[in-house]
Amino acid sequence: MDVGALNKVGPKIKSILNNNNIYTTDDLINYFPFRYDDMTRSDIDSLNQDDRIVIDGYVESIPYLVRLRGKLDKMTFRFNTGTKILNVVIFNRGFLRNNIKINTPLTLIGKYDLKHSTIICSDIKFSKINDLPKYIPIYHSFNGLSSKQIHTLIKEIDSFNTIEYIPGYLKEKYKLSDKYESIKEVHNPTDLSTLKSATNYLKYEELFLFMLKMNSLKKNKVNQIGISRNVDYDKVLEFINDLPFELTPDQIKSVEDIYNDLMSSKKMNRLLQGDVGSGKTIVSVISIYINYLSGYQSALMAPTEILARQHYESISKIFNKYNIKVCLLTGKLKVKEKKEIYKKIENKEVDLIIGTHALFSTDVKYNNLGLVITDEQHRFGVNQRASLKNKGITPDILYMSATPIPRTYALTIYGDMDISTIKTKPSGRKDIITTIKTSNDIKDVLSSMLVELKANHQVYVIAPLIEESEKTDLENIYELESKMNKAFSKYYNVGVMHGKMEAKEKEEVMTKFLNNEIQILISTTVIEVGVDVPNATMMIIFDSYRFGLSAIHQLRGRVGRNDLQSYCILMSDKPTKRLDILTSTNDGFKISEEDFRLRGSGDLFGFRQSGDMSFKVADIKRDYHILLRAKEDSEEFLNEYIDNPLYKHIRDLVYQNSNLD
Repeated sequence: MDVGALNKVGPKIKSILNNNNIYTTDDLINYFPFRYDDMTRSDIDSLNQDDRIVIDGYVESIPYLVRLRGKLDKMTFRFNTGTKILNVVIFNRGFLRNNIKINTPLTLIGKYDLKHSTIICSDIKFSKINDLPKYIPIYHSFNGLSSKQIHTLIKEIDSFNTIEYIPGYLKEKYKLSDKYESIKEVHNPTDLSTLKSATNYLKYEELFLFMLKMNSLKKNKVNQIGISRNVDYDKVLEFINDLPFELTPDQIKSVEDIYNDLMSSKKMNRLLQGDVGSGKTIVSVISIYINYLSGYQSALMAPTEILARQHYESISKIFNKYNIKVCLLTGKLKVKEKKEIYKKIENKEVDLIIGTHALFSTDVKYNNLGLVITDEQHRFGVNQRASLKNKGITPDILYMSATPIPRTYALTIYGDMDISTIKTKPSGRKDIITTIKTSNDIKDVLSSMLVELKANHQVYVIAPLIEESEKTDLENIYELESKMNKAFSKYYNVGVMHGKMEAKEKEEVMTKFLNNEIQILISTTVIEVGVDVPNATMMIIFDSYRFGLSAIHQLRGRVGRNDLQSYCILMSDKPTKRLDILTSTNDGFKISEEDFRLRGSGDLFGFRQSGDMSFKVADIKRDYHILLRAKEDSEEFLNEYIDNPLYKHIRDLVYQNSNLD
């Protein structure tokens, strides 16, 4: 059924849903919550500073509303919990003011400021706790559609279609519940036990299908015929020796792995993983050179236009003396410019094409594409492979990943690939000095910032992770902006960047920071995979206890991109023993092992860390035990059950996505 048939869906909401790939009620019912609010009433006497609080009671005073910058506002009132009178602060809910009268019963959710007897409220429910569901699902909101609105729409759906992708014998083996009932349960939980069973069903199905595709790709890879090349390795060594720096042993080993792949008649499908700043890009440049010597074109796909441009500028300089023609192809180019580039690509007047997803548009006709290099965060997927296959091209593929992960874990997730690892950093790079500070140390932190700014260096300031809504998140960003402007705006420019900005806006801000027109950039984690700003020497991460260790390590990798001493300051008012590893090592592989160990079991009500593949329900770190089970079961299914007529729909789904070569 078309999503527009729902009672509460008008043209505007339908457009928002369609823009997020939700066209039918089946699409909507398969848009799952990413966590749940546990509505158990807090024991206020046992709460510590900044703990999460859920409390009901009555309004004690008329709300006082203050307008802040832009469309932001701040509302305050007093609240009676039955045992205490608390102050309440809530941002950007001014439209609720007329509904909040004295003696109105409310349930408040937020952060408890013990020192000031205040609730920093993130959500208000106009009823007592006993009248609310025990667990409230929280969805990633769309721009213009909140989590609450999404849940309201989902509750309208009376019936929906499901296809069972878990074979009957496995459902029986694990005593799994019904898929239809599981989907209903995750949207409207009845109790914790049933919710866990339902969630486990959906996690297992997702990971089972993922591992089926991985193992199918691996199986097919044995017979994949690639491009045969014949390049003298001495020519590769000449290129390496001509570089203005010396490669590390790990870089040399990775080059050898890739050289052997490219010389082999089997198709390359290799992951090059290395810590931030370990020198993966130069290895990819050498791979492009080998491919060039073979007479083939190469394509390098970057996740953003600004990063594509940076690659274009740095790689063009290296290849200039070798007369290797490089072009930049992005969505921003004018139609005339694009047509000129398309013509050059088709006529093989260019050897390397650098760009974004525009590289694989239907208008691009490669002359003889032999190598595709892409970022693991934008993994070369089904659509791109299918696009090239339709053009009769099956190039060798090299993925680059700046997210170090334990080897056993990598072999499971990237089971269809060969893996090269760079652990040693290039000489001249200094370790980033990392320290932990509390809000009491803020004057010292500002002084440290001033030292770097006076040296004409730049600073990143990272706001906490997104919570219930973009409004809460933006308040954190703009509150930090206000503080930084107060401290520094007389002499330095402060910029803001967050995920809710349009791509064009983000790029403009990042370009200004790159050009040192902005000296302090306040951002959410959108800068985690970003642009090289060699002049940035300090990163301050607020509420760092809320981030995974690997996420912090990725963030601090945005500084230290030069031979200058760089610093990372972790702001945390909570116990920080877990963060101590970051102060003692800059080794991303050690950090990922520790992060994996700490986050292995997970928590149904915790945040999923972003960047761990694009699963709807599963989290690969947290659900690793389910992943291992799914890996074994998928291998058994491929060996014994794949041709069973009962499971034709599973076979079709797997081959449709993985048998592309």
